[in-house]
Amino acid sequence: MNIFDDIKLQYKIGGMVQKLIFWNIGLFVLFSLLTVVFKFSNIAFNYFDWVALSSNTTEFLAKPWTIVTFNFFHATILHLIFNLIVLHFSGRLFNTYFTDKQLFGVYLLGGIFSGLTFILMFFLLGKTSPLLGASGAIMALLIATATYAPFMLLRIPLLGVVKLWHVASVILLIDLIQLPYENMGGHLAHLGGAIFGFIYIKFLQSGIDLTKPISVLLDGCVTLFKPKKKTPFKKVHRNTSKNNVHSYNQNKDITQKQIDEILDKISQSGYDCLTKEEKEFLFKAGK
Repeated sequence: MNIFDDIKLQYKIGGMVQKLIFWNIGLFVLFSLLTVVFKFSNIAFNYFDWVALSSNTTEFLAKPWTIVTFNFFHATILHLIFNLIVLHFSGRLFNTYFTDKQLFGVYLLGGIFSGLTFILMFFLLGKTSPLLGASGAIMALLIATATYAPFMLLRIPLLGVVKLWHVASVILLIDLIQLPYENMGGHLAHLGGAIFGFIYIKFLQSGIDLTKPISVLLDGCVTLFKPKKKTPFKKVHRNTSKNNVHSYNQNKDITQKQIDEILDKISQSGYDCLTKEEKEFLFKAGK
């Protein structure tokens, strides 16, 4: 199995966190390459102008899609790497209690809420600035998990075992302290995402899942773009041999058992712990 097959398999079985990481990396690489092409072609085009969220209400109303796109683009490679590390950490914690559909819903709605918070606060302060990055959406995931399970224990290098609410509180405190200094817009977006994460759990505990419309939309898109398999007429020959049927079912059960064992291994230790033979087997079984 080559590296592209390996990446395809990771994307297929990796869950929503893995998919979000792939999407963010893919968009960054794609548009970075386009920037290089435009530069060497002497074409004056800055894609940031079309994906970054502006606090200027007139500009925002002219480009309303930026309330979503800014959550999937990053200004620099370091900005991307840091956010994806935190996304992996926060997303895995979130998935301990909630589904992939809820995770994507909180990421998307938390990002939108963080963007609206940024626009409102900068409008009140009379400031204008662009906003880019998934920090607000990721903060929504972290605070949602901390609100739902504040006493969840985490093992942090150099610090030992701490509670999740301790980690969340420190991060929020850092954002509050840094508000008057550089990157005010980013810190406001973080706080907006944190507020949404808190609100989401409180609504969920009262029986209202704010991500339900996103889940329905996802299901609709999957159904719409899922290719319909045509079943041409086939002549069926009756097999009177019970031994053949028993052998087929037995092989099928063994294969499914192997797949389940490999998936359990992935959920416990991650995809990278698989042997080359296990990756090959899972790739072939997924075809």
